[in-house]
Amino acid sequence: MYKHLLIATDGSELADKGVTHGLTLAKGLGASVTFITVSEQFPIFAWGGAMAGYAAGDELAAYQEEARKYAKEVLDKCKASADAAGVSAEVVHVEDKRPAEAILELSQARGCDLIVMASHGRRGLGKLLLGSQTAEVLSYTEIPVLVVR
Repeated sequence: MYKHLLIATDGSELADKGVTHGLTLAKGLGASVTFITVSEQFPIFAWGGAMAGYAAGDELAAYQEEARKYAKEVLDKCKASADAAGVSAEVVHVEDKRPAEAILELSQARGCDLIVMASHGRRGLGKLLLGSQTAEVLSYTEIPVLVVR
């Protein structure tokens, strides 16, 4: 049925549930897995006054270094879980993109046939104010998405 799953994670406790569920499914199906975590762009518009629109070099470098370090920790944990479960897995860290955009692009580029991701299941005003990467993926994908809550 499914041969290549894309499992999205941000390293949160909720995302870990999606990782666990996706690995269990992949093991049962004999499918391979690609894990993705995404680091969004440095929030340059957070600066005020004369610095508006510009990111100081040191702060940008520190942000990127911490994002890479965190992504490595998250993906190393995912890879270790896959290895322990006997599931073939690759890991991908995408930098400077919105998560939904990166998930959609990678799922196509890698020929994935199922996306697994977690969601808080927010509705109404909470969804409007906080946004939903899961909702965006669901709106634009051409392959099935398994949403874990």
